[in-house]
Amino acid sequence: MRGVLRAEPLWVETFTGLRMKQFERLLKVVRERGGDGPRIGRPWCLPLADRVLVVAVYYRTNLTMRQLAPLFGVSPATVCRVIQRLRPLLALEPAVRPVDAADRLWIVDGTLVPVRDRKIGASSRNYRFSANVQVIIDADTRLVVATARPDPGDKADAHVWRDSGLPQHCQGVTVLGDGAYINTGLVVPHRKRPGRPLLAGEEADNTEHRRVRARVEHAIGRLKNYKILRDCRQHGDGLHHAVQAVAHMHNLALTA
Repeated sequence: MRGVLRAEPLWVETFTGLRMKQFERLLKVVRERGGDGPRIGRPWCLPLADRVLVVAVYYRTNLTMRQLAPLFGVSPATVCRVIQRLRPLLALEPAVRPVDAADRLWIVDGTLVPVRDRKIGASSRNYRFSANVQVIIDADTRLVVATARPDPGDKADAHVWRDSGLPQHCQGVTVLGDGAYINTGLVVPHRKRPGRPLLAGEEADNTEHRRVRARVEHAIGRLKNYKILRDCRQHGDGLHHAVQAVAHMHNLALTA
């Protein structure tokens, strides 16, 4: 049975949020990372472009394997194998330390992603079982620079940040964070002290800080247009691969 969806401009743009040129760049990256796999054994029943579309549609819509299968004319087991095989290959390549690091401004924030895997999630302040994912963007380009592996959602942002490995990635770059990142070495807002209101200059600094830092919240909001980040049913490294792939597609949508 032939499925409805194929890697054609109409379906790619409708279901992934990427234009065909952007999708082709994603396809090129997956192919260069070995997406076609070894030329032995039984061949895939879908071409590589359709298999990449399967993963992109899954992340965008968060449909189940059983719902995706008839759309592509394959079995649910095939959809599962395609996603398991290709999801690491869609990952975002972490940005290298820029040459003009001292002149760059990055922004970090944590977001809670509801998960089903009890090993990576915890009951958190959004009243759901969630994981905390740290995201860094470039303040000028709004591109995602790097993301960290998810931690249980009951951990504070500062604690997750210190354990994420991202501080080493940001050496030499000025990084903005909100008040949750106090004593982490990031640029955070001025805090009010008991009985001592903020000075006029500190209020102005905080206003500018909020204005710039809002960019990371907007970026995370766009990432969550991919519904996999609203309720992730994947276990193990599934959420980490999903965040990386979504960040990659987000960057492609902004740059191509």
